[in-house]
Amino acid sequence: MSAGEDFVYDEASGEWISAADAAKASDVAAVEVRDSVGNRLADGDAVTLIKDLKVKGAGQVLKPGTVIRSIRLTGDDQEIDCRYEAIKGLVLRPSSSEALGAVDS
Repeated sequence: MSAGEDFVYDEASGEWISAADAAKASDVAAVEVRDSVGNRLADGDAVTLIKDLKVKGAGQVLKPGTVIRSIRLTGDDQEIDCRYEAIKGLVLRPSSSEALGAVDS
């Protein structure tokens, strides 16, 4: 350890690592999420559903053509947080990402 170097706690390993090493690890571990046609998704994108999407717990079905605005990638390849007027706290799972169509920025 050298004076003036920043360290962060890595919860996965339980060790203190340098901030530079943590930045490199986060770049490597970046999750890449794509829609049904292969476009890469990013935070803030708006997507259009291309098939029916059953929403568990809400008793609703979102129809094709429904626009989901302001998606947020969670860093977990299993979840995409998003906003929809009628459903609070909507989370899309990988099986439903097949239902995501064209990306609007």
